[in-house]
Amino acid sequence: MTEEPLTDDVLADVLVHGPRPVWVALSEHDPSWPARFEARAAQLRQVLGDRARLIEHIGSTSVPGLAAKPTIDIVVGIDDPDDEPAYLPDLEAAGYDLRAREPGHRCLRIGEPDEPVNLHCYPPDHAEIRKYRVFRDRLRTDEGDRQLYESTKRSLAGREWSDMNYYAEAKQPVIEAILARAGWRG
Repeated sequence: MTEEPLTDDVLADVLVHGPRPVWVALSEHDPSWPARFEARAAQLRQVLGDRARLIEHIGSTSVPGLAAKPTIDIVVGIDDPDDEPAYLPDLEAAGYDLRAREPGHRCLRIGEPDEPVNLHCYPPDHAEIRKYRVFRDRLRTDEGDRQLYESTKRSLAGREWSDMNYYAEAKQPVIEAILARAGWRG
């Protein structure tokens, strides 16, 4: 999201449907999450073809053993996410709903009860994609950081947030510390 301090006004400028209250609940790691990602990735390859320059599983469901909200997070490399007519109608036809619009980034969601997906679209060489990978890979390989991140998430879960972005912001100090230990110099 934006570098500005997070407020409802900032969110109103980015979120297509405005802020939405959300109850955050975590699930224990589900070994079916990678297969759910693979099914969605295959669908995205079919829908987007060579417009999808990369498709990666990110977020907590991509880390074995980590408790998570049972939502599959995916990042897709699109040459120009700001050129919505070049890809957005196809994603919408596949059931994705545009949720956030920022320069160089679009976030879409499928909210099916059993298959929720967050889809982030960035240019393939965008720093955020590299950051997602570094964070994911650190959690996959460092037990201490994986436990720290999970305990942080557990301390923030089990309550309603006025928007999911506030929950994400509350995790940011721990995420930044883990990224620093992973050598991220964004």
